[in-house]
Amino acid sequence: MSHIALVTLVVRDYDEALSFYTGALGFELVEDTDRGDGSRWVVVRPRGTSGTGLLLARGKDEAQLGSVGAQTGGRVGFFLHTEDFAGDHERMRAAGVRFLEEPRHETYGSVAVFEDLYGNRWDLLQPA
Repeated sequence: MSHIALVTLVVRDYDEALSFYTGALGFELVEDTDRGDGSRWVVVRPRGTSGTGLLLARGKDEAQLGSVGAQTGGRVGFFLHTEDFAGDHERMRAAGVRFLEEPRHETYGSVAVFEDLYGNRWDLLQPA
């Protein structure tokens, strides 16, 4: 095994999730395939990378929909690395991304916690 290819993120709606991830976060759409049963295979990842992507999976029942926004129990569950912390932080704020704190500069790097459109917590992080 060489790497984790995808991580599933349960969403309410494909198109609203795509709008947030490709618009506000600047991710690229890798694949959007109709599966013929009302579901789609939707993959996004940070622009210009070939690493791990997010599979945006629409919740199909109450249990799945109940996990939207709380897939990690309120903890930061996703870590978005950047090489331009200040620039990406400002671009994301201007695009309406909700940061839960002001940027911090720690021994391990610059970091700020933000929420996606559903309330999942992410770190924007520029490692030291």
